[in-house]
Amino acid sequence: MLPIPELPIPIDAVPERLRRFADPNAPEPAKMMAARGMVPVKGGDLVLLLVQLSADRNPAVSQAASDTLAGLPEGVLLPVCTEALHPAVFHEVALRFSKNDEVLARLVGNHSVADATIAKISAHCAERITEIIAINQQRLIGAPEIIEALYKNRNTRMSTADRLIELAARHDLELPGIPMYEELKRQVLGQLIPEPSEEPLPGDDAFTMALAQDADQDAVEVDSVEGTEETKEEFVPLQNQIRNMNIGEKIRMALLGNAAARSILVRDPNRVVAMAAISSPTMSENEAKNAAQSREVSEDVLRYIGRKREWLRSYEIKRHLCNNPKTPLALSMTFLAHLRRNDLRALSRSRGIPSPLKQAAKRRAKQFQS
Repeated sequence: MLPIPELPIPIDAVPERLRRFADPNAPEPAKMMAARGMVPVKGGDLVLLLVQLSADRNPAVSQAASDTLAGLPEGVLLPVCTEALHPAVFHEVALRFSKNDEVLARLVGNHSVADATIAKISAHCAERITEIIAINQQRLIGAPEIIEALYKNRNTRMSTADRLIELAARHDLELPGIPMYEELKRQVLGQLIPEPSEEPLPGDDAFTMALAQDADQDAVEVDSVEGTEETKEEFVPLQNQIRNMNIGEKIRMALLGNAAARSILVRDPNRVVAMAAISSPTMSENEAKNAAQSREVSEDVLRYIGRKREWLRSYEIKRHLCNNPKTPLALSMTFLAHLRRNDLRALSRSRGIPSPLKQAAKRRAKQFQS
């Protein structure tokens, strides 16, 4: 974990000329004047002083400094972002001006900015900023957490994400925060990775379009009686877009996409893709419930659902797993004790269910009558 620079800055790290205002033990009137920008300091000294006072234990001083800092004109703030100041100053500036791309563009090119700050910026910044960060290979190699943050940022181009994985693979970096990382390494090492470009590549646009579809619902409709599954009409275009993706794109879509994308990807015939979808941090219990009754998902996906403790609080998930012919028999058997009598009786008459499971369900249903 990268260390995050913290405020207030140790007083011995503050230039001596500012200490009479920045020292926590300085007179309150002097600190308040400085917090309001009423002392003769400029540029980096002014920003450092305001950031330091924004962490003052006196709430009035802290609020005044925060207000003054927020109101600084870009003509003052932007040049400071390229100076050599304490990393904690830049970290606070990055947090307070996280929506200002001009500020961020200068910060990410400044060697005085801490790696933890760059990782924080990388997680949510705009595409333009991700491209600036992604070309600084020396920093990326020294701080793999930045690669992880960029990969998970929806604004990062797909071609750039591939290039980052390829860089990490070549330098044998560990990226525990990226699902299916070993498979991603195998994918990128076997293909030609395009060089950075000013404009997005065609594949970038296609991935971005698929990612931008706003649909927080399952794209597939399951007939629980007949066991048939059909993609809802409005999601057919998304399904076609996903079909045209390579494995690396599908894995990243499983991580960053919405529920509709995950419901398609969890049914992908490629085991790695399906597992990336079901194990996505954004996969919800309701999505898992839908997947548990699907006849198109793999045994591995059903086994994953049946072993995830949080999801097994749901009676419906356990019932769906028992009624799914593709669920491994040993797993289905463990859930029989949780089923209600009517569900046990229905299970004992279900088509396609393994005979041992049907017989066990029948026996348990009779126990309710005795």
